[in-house]
Amino acid sequence: MAITVVKRNGQREAYDANKINLAIEEASAGLDENITWVTQIASELELTLFDGITTQQLDEAVIQVALQNIKDDPAFDTVAARLLLKTIYKRVLGDYSDDAELRSLHAEHFEPNVRRGVEEGLLDPRLGELFDFSRLSAALDHSHDSLLKYIGVVTLNNRYGIKGRNGDALEVPQYFWMRIAMGLSLNEQDPTAAAIAFYDKMSKLEYLAAGSTLVNAGTIYPQLANCFVMEMQDDMEHIAKTTRDVMWLTKGTGGIGLSVTKLRAQGSPIRSNNTTSTGPIPFMHTIDSILRAVSRGGKKFGALCFYMENWHLDFPEFLDLRQNSGDPYRRTRTANTAVWISDEFMKRVQTDDDWYLFDPLEVTDLNELYGAAFSARYNEYVAMAEAGEMRMHKKIKAREQFKSILISLQGSSHPWLTWKDTINNRALNNNTGTIHLSNLCTEITLPQDEDNVSVCNLASINLSRHLLVDGETGAVSIDFAKIEESARLAVRQLDNLIDITRSSVAEADFSNQQNRAVGLGVMGFTDIVERLGFSYESEEAYDLIDEIMEHVSYAAIDESADLAQERGSYPNFEGSRWSEGLVPIDSIALTEQDRGLEIKVNRKTRLDWDAMREKVKGGMRNATLMAIAPTASIGLVAGTTPGLDPQFSQIFSRSTSNGKFLEVNRNLVADLQKLGLWESVREDILRSQGDISRVASIPDHLKEVYKTSFQLSPYSFLEVAARAQKWIDQAISRNMYLETRDLGEMMDIYYGAWERGVKTTYYLHMKPRHQAEQSTVKVNKAEEISTGAKRGFGSAAPAAAAPAEAAQPAVVAPARRGFGGLAPKAGE
Repeated sequence: MAITVVKRNGQREAYDANKINLAIEEASAGLDENITWVTQIASELELTLFDGITTQQLDEAVIQVALQNIKDDPAFDTVAARLLLKTIYKRVLGDYSDDAELRSLHAEHFEPNVRRGVEEGLLDPRLGELFDFSRLSAALDHSHDSLLKYIGVVTLNNRYGIKGRNGDALEVPQYFWMRIAMGLSLNEQDPTAAAIAFYDKMSKLEYLAAGSTLVNAGTIYPQLANCFVMEMQDDMEHIAKTTRDVMWLTKGTGGIGLSVTKLRAQGSPIRSNNTTSTGPIPFMHTIDSILRAVSRGGKKFGALCFYMENWHLDFPEFLDLRQNSGDPYRRTRTANTAVWISDEFMKRVQTDDDWYLFDPLEVTDLNELYGAAFSARYNEYVAMAEAGEMRMHKKIKAREQFKSILISLQGSSHPWLTWKDTINNRALNNNTGTIHLSNLCTEITLPQDEDNVSVCNLASINLSRHLLVDGETGAVSIDFAKIEESARLAVRQLDNLIDITRSSVAEADFSNQQNRAVGLGVMGFTDIVERLGFSYESEEAYDLIDEIMEHVSYAAIDESADLAQERGSYPNFEGSRWSEGLVPIDSIALTEQDRGLEIKVNRKTRLDWDAMREKVKGGMRNATLMAIAPTASIGLVAGTTPGLDPQFSQIFSRSTSNGKFLEVNRNLVADLQKLGLWESVREDILRSQGDISRVASIPDHLKEVYKTSFQLSPYSFLEVAARAQKWIDQAISRNMYLETRDLGEMMDIYYGAWERGVKTTYYLHMKPRHQAEQSTVKVNKAEEISTGAKRGFGSAAPAAAAPAEAAQPAVVAPARRGFGGLAPKAGE
């Protein structure tokens, strides 16, 4: 049967296989075995064709055929990305015949498309007034699109790109990057030069602004800040105002942290009408409903995390908020939860002492105290409770509550564990009040009160774009000079953002201007660890993150000090620890002094911090500079591993708001191809669900490098976080992955996080008890690979006498503390 294709103008023409073959050949240019790929894709495509297929359906069909072959070679992802880019180019710029014409079309259409966005009320009018379009157009380089993976192209196009009022796409990827850069340069003396500098970094994926910035920069609604941290006060007026503020911040795509510790407990008296309080839980349920009613940017549910200190009388009910069973009006289905933990509690867990719960109405100062001052006052309240002087209180064992927290964490991945005293004692901006909570993703640690909704503005350096590769030997090393350059420019860009962004909450805009807090982080750590040939759980990896973060921190602090000389210090600088000449690593000793216990972290330094201590005394532009966000979305655009996370698997399906995507670890494939093994082992890897530890023919040294999240010791996650935290004035969004479900082991692990001075942890991912059988490869049951004996702490090295099992991680579990009565007996 003859197949005809329906063109965009409605006309029909005969299907031309040669035209499709040429398009596939062009998309696979520079890759290995071009002709084989053309033949494979073209032959599989013919199975999907039907008469009357539209050109758009045909384009999509070719892309989908390429995508379904990614499991055989990740280079098929490159082919799919190039094919998708071509359809975007044609949609926005029109037809073109070669690369030179495409470059010309990019320059020709940029200004008209920006001006159309302004005329249609989509883009900030200043984009059409302040910039030299001839310079901007000349700077556009569509070759940077080759850095994007398929999922990155999809994310940019579907989530971040601007569309006209009639639905027409107005942006190709390079227009998007330039529009973001322009939107962050509006306050510069030479906006065009600044925009080109920012564009060059972002379009090369060397650093990326965070999600809210990418959604709104350059638009008429410049809500560019990423994180909002607020505290609900214990009065009806402020509860209502907080509810309103959550609605507006959610509309603007901001992620929110909200402390409810101050709200009096259920049964606490209300003197105004001689009744009793329902406690904080019903108000939390109301806000949870708001998150579902007001979608972020009109694209997905709002995002918020509730925080509560674990001495609150209603804390047991707080633990149940994410449970599936129970009263639905006392549950949250969208909002997350986190517990705000004191050193006093951790010490009582260690000694198995009692822990007292109080009504905030009777202990109004506890929320504002931290460290030794908290402990002293808490013990006074304990004595009062024992003397019968407290109206409402409850006594439990500290260790039992800790177990309850971890049991809830196992079952629902909530609440996340965050440490109040570590956060406050390690803060350099402690002169503006107590830090009562963190943010949605646990990396922001800023003070807040009734008059200040703390705001932080984020960007992340893509470490995988800061490697040097020796052309002769192929040896890989870190380009520290480039890292410092990226850190400096990112800090300037973030400082600009503060003067450009607008929220709908006056207290947020006020705090933003008073503190000018920014959070520069990194992503792609596991990516570069693999490319350097290290194991994630090795001293080499720990020293690597230590050295990288020291350079990032040094450059960021130095740039902020320079900006203070150029633009002035942030208003709350005087009285901060910055003004006393302290830098982040100095906070370790301060915390040890207050805690009375050693922080277990390596103290090595490499740069001249004494000179920096003197420099920061002269002024700082920003109250904070560093925070490592999870980068789940922008990591997809950057095409690298998120934040500090390990690889989840070597092959897995990723679900996003834009669909499902097959992820294959390109680093592993490249290493196996160098050894001539990829073709022979790829089916085994797919059959084992991305776990190479069970594939006998893969060398042991690669099995060490490519351990996945549940195979690594959880103490490696803590050590990486502790080394990075040395240099970070805020915190780290530290996901945890555990194979073990042993409660005593979990208590050891989270206690170990506190011992190392880690400020916060984020999601806990537990290894599934059962896994579905794969059906995408042929499985010979007679040759099924043994999974080996049970292994603790997530170590998934083969249990048989494999040489790799003898290798020990550099950081091992400490001697068991016996949490839960599970200490090993003598001689075991």
